[in-house]
Amino acid sequence: MTAGRQAGRAVSRRSFVKAAGVGAAALALGSIAGCAGSDGERRQDAASSSAAADDDASSQVIVSMTVSSEPAAGFDPLRSWGCGEHVHEPLIQSTLITTDVNLAFQNDLARSYECSEDGMTWTFVIRDDVRFTDGEPLTASDVAFTINGIVNAEASEADLSMVREAVALDDTTVEIRMAKPFNALLYTLAVVGIVPEHAYGEDYGAHPVGSGRYVLEQWDRGQQAILRANPDYYGEAPLMERVVVVFMEEDASLAAAQSGQVDVAYTAASLAASVPAGYDLLNCASVDSRGISLPVAEPGGVKEMAGVSCPTGNAVTSDVAVRRALNYGIDRQALVDAVLYGYGAVAYSVSDGTPWASDDMRCAYDFDAACALLDEAGWTPGADGVREKDGQRAAFDLWYPSSDSVRQAMAAEFSNQAQKLGIKVSLRSGSWDEVYARQYADPVVWGWGNNSPIEMYNLNYSQGVGNYAGYENAATDAHFDEALAQPRVEDSYEYWKLAQWDGSAGFAPQGAATWVWIANIDHLYFCRSGLDVADQKPHPHGHGWSLVNNVDRWSWA
Repeated sequence: MTAGRQAGRAVSRRSFVKAAGVGAAALALGSIAGCAGSDGERRQDAASSSAAADDDASSQVIVSMTVSSEPAAGFDPLRSWGCGEHVHEPLIQSTLITTDVNLAFQNDLARSYECSEDGMTWTFVIRDDVRFTDGEPLTASDVAFTINGIVNAEASEADLSMVREAVALDDTTVEIRMAKPFNALLYTLAVVGIVPEHAYGEDYGAHPVGSGRYVLEQWDRGQQAILRANPDYYGEAPLMERVVVVFMEEDASLAAAQSGQVDVAYTAASLAASVPAGYDLLNCASVDSRGISLPVAEPGGVKEMAGVSCPTGNAVTSDVAVRRALNYGIDRQALVDAVLYGYGAVAYSVSDGTPWASDDMRCAYDFDAACALLDEAGWTPGADGVREKDGQRAAFDLWYPSSDSVRQAMAAEFSNQAQKLGIKVSLRSGSWDEVYARQYADPVVWGWGNNSPIEMYNLNYSQGVGNYAGYENAATDAHFDEALAQPRVEDSYEYWKLAQWDGSAGFAPQGAATWVWIANIDHLYFCRSGLDVADQKPHPHGHGWSLVNNVDRWSWA
């Protein structure tokens, strides 16, 4: 899947948005000197504090990102850089493997790798010609140090809990010994940057030493990060020598494009028609999915989360007929058109368009069939039009984060459509802490999605970290386990599909119907004319670093 420019077509998972507002963004803009004027001249050097270092504006690009894109712990792969909620290639560090635009695995540090038949041992043979930017060679010991560091780090956002340990057998061979078969490990390794054992310390995030395509030249917290091409990179030399990333709120990003101060500015569907002069609209396909969780259990339970007791279960969505009716009775295309102005695609799962997606997740809009499901289940319209069954009104709360206007609009449109089915959906918003307190008891508008089947696993496996619906099914879990046990990832796809629906069990709409998936949102950017942004992978959740995964292949016409 690739990115393309389309004039005039329309933005945003669960995350705590940094409290760095337009003021911080303005400070960042203030440090960008000599940007292009109305005559179309290319903007001058980016950060004033290092302007003298590079007078050739044709070799650099300035990109705006959300304030939440700034890594709070710095550029440290053992914490959250490249991994966690918004996955992306770490740029500053090398990875064992990577993925191409078709999500096929490609070697980076690895020359080869293989998995034992029992799925319990992965062996990687790595290159012997790679050096860190301090001149020291990168060896298998550094790989083992990185992986073990993540496994043992409480603060790491990369999930390597399925790994028991990594062992360097010699300078170029590392063995990853598993706690259980888990071939989706490869998707995580594709974004885990390798750090140097000899140069890793508490301040590594602010002063990273890596072996990747770029080095960190400057980081002004709350404002910008500047990357410069690594002159000793072992691979193909980057075409774009300097990358300046400024962190700013949505309205500041628009203002920066309107004033010509950035080359690529992230934007929202509601603003996409206002393309500034000298820019084009860059529309990147995504797997950034918006969906609503539907708790399957009866109310009255409790789930302990980080020392907090959260209620579980819902008196209305615990009826599978209601969950199925919502899946068939919501006009997703109308919602995409109304909320995203067409800048998105109807979604039926968190994995649409991937090799592990199942056609059984798709369900055509059928209002009459949805009403029939409710009728047959005994949900009859009351005097006010809201259905009732055994004294229980078909009414529930739907939560969304108050900071997200797109989810708010999506929740409102969902409520309007549900009302036509005779289901009353009351909107509730709050901080993420407030939303999390209700995540197992009430439906929530969530954002998920990355280029890995682990998203599906996390949301639907009995012990999955995102199993907000509380779905537990032994047959489904068995299919998941079988998928992960395959020595070749390609052989796992059919098992992932069976987990979704095997003819009698699964979380598909004709089965447990644990979610109503609504849309995959397009990731939109104002892109300065003349900038060639290389073909993009499908973007994961979040407007951020995934755009610049391949910035080394960008160029100016």
